[in-house]
Amino acid sequence: MNSRSKPDLESTFRCWQIDIVVADGFVLLEVAAIVDALRVANRIIAQPPFSWTYRSAKGGMIESRCEAFVNSQPFVDRPTADYAFVIGNSDPDTPALSLPGLISAYTYRNAQVFLLAEAASRYIQDRGDKGVHLSTHWENSALLRERSGLFEAGTALASEDGPVVTCAGMGATVDVVLSVMGRHISPAALVTVANVLLHDNIRDFSTRQPFGGARGTATGDTDLDHCIRIMQDNIEDPLPISELVAQVGISARSLERKFKTSFATTPNSFYREMRLSKANNLLLNTSLSVQEIGLACGFPSGFSGQYKAQFGLTPLVVRKRRRSGGQGATPDPEIGE
Repeated sequence: MNSRSKPDLESTFRCWQIDIVVADGFVLLEVAAIVDALRVANRIIAQPPFSWTYRSAKGGMIESRCEAFVNSQPFVDRPTADYAFVIGNSDPDTPALSLPGLISAYTYRNAQVFLLAEAASRYIQDRGDKGVHLSTHWENSALLRERSGLFEAGTALASEDGPVVTCAGMGATVDVVLSVMGRHISPAALVTVANVLLHDNIRDFSTRQPFGGARGTATGDTDLDHCIRIMQDNIEDPLPISELVAQVGISARSLERKFKTSFATTPNSFYREMRLSKANNLLLNTSLSVQEIGLACGFPSGFSGQYKAQFGLTPLVVRKRRRSGGQGATPDPEIGE
């Protein structure tokens, strides 16, 4: 577990302040992971060791993508918090995640800053060559590779860059918060917090992210997992089935039987749907053009037709709908093509 110091006598009686930085469209799961862990720690320890404040550019009510709100205080020029967590956002391109001045304001006063998911991506992008080994959510790593050629963006849960820690975010936020807690509460108390959260294994920062192409899908079938990993690694330039079976080392008929048994589909259909799912994510959460998205997902031509066949709407209609406040690719008979 990463830590800068072990719990000491001062830590026992001190209240540590955490600022949670949010912007409209913030990821509620990440906020809940932080606040619930802190809340549980305060509940089980006689003298509550943690306090927190929501912060935003202007203060006031800030809305998550799933329509939950938090009441925030505005940024201050001289923050006094010991830690700051910048929450990821449903829009990775939002200017609200570009916060070099705010990050410096915290680190200048010896606070440690944790950047989650999209906030980490923005920091990595701003760092250029100096940030290529840092961590963000694996989906954001893929986007960085598409946009900037940052092929080495890490797959660890978190990476330290001096007083700044870039993190995968999402569910791994619990691990990061527990790691911070371990600096200020006893090991027994930390285990109790993890148990209350039903978090049976506190993962180290260096733990690789699951499901990001670096690990298998845990279907229970080694050959099937191997094949899916190869598919994940070859989204932009899809491999023919003949090449897949050659790399896996089984026959085409055997591979088809495995996909039919586990997923009730064919290898080709599974591969195509995987690529379209990535395309849909890029369409809804980036500013890449439809043509760029098609190329990034292995559709040099015919992308719009394949997308409509899968989701019931063309990419342009889905993007227009999202920008006007819709919720993704659910077909709507009242919207024309």
